[in-house]
Amino acid sequence: MKISTKGRYALRIMIDLAQHDEGEAIPLKEISERQGITLKYMEQIMPLLTRAGYVRSFRGNNGGYLLSKAPADYTVGDILRTTEGSLAPIACLEDIPNRCERQERCSTLKFWEGLWQTINDYVDGTTLEELINQKKK
Repeated sequence: MKISTKGRYALRIMIDLAQHDEGEAIPLKEISERQGITLKYMEQIMPLLTRAGYVRSFRGNNGGYLLSKAPADYTVGDILRTTEGSLAPIACLEDIPNRCERQERCSTLKFWEGLWQTINDYVDGTTLEELINQKKK
């Protein structure tokens, strides 16, 4: 499993919004400058985060973005799945129930299921707030 720049940047954007939240919308240009992410790329990521309900967008002179919830209410898993899709290490685990014709005789399926569970436990057990607090230490 490899997380794309879209997923990594979405996490950085969400952390930036949390760290600079003063109750007013934050313009993309400010986030772009702090994070070193081009505006063009951010304009591809923000609709995903907005549609998922993770950020609220505001138009106009004081336009920009704000988190919809507190940083503790977002998991890394939620954000990554929004930008990356499934985090399953192999394709047959993406179907629930598993429809693989070899599942009954697959000697590696339990391993892949265990790896997927470990991935999910880790990303779903880590919040934005924890990432922010780790950086402060």
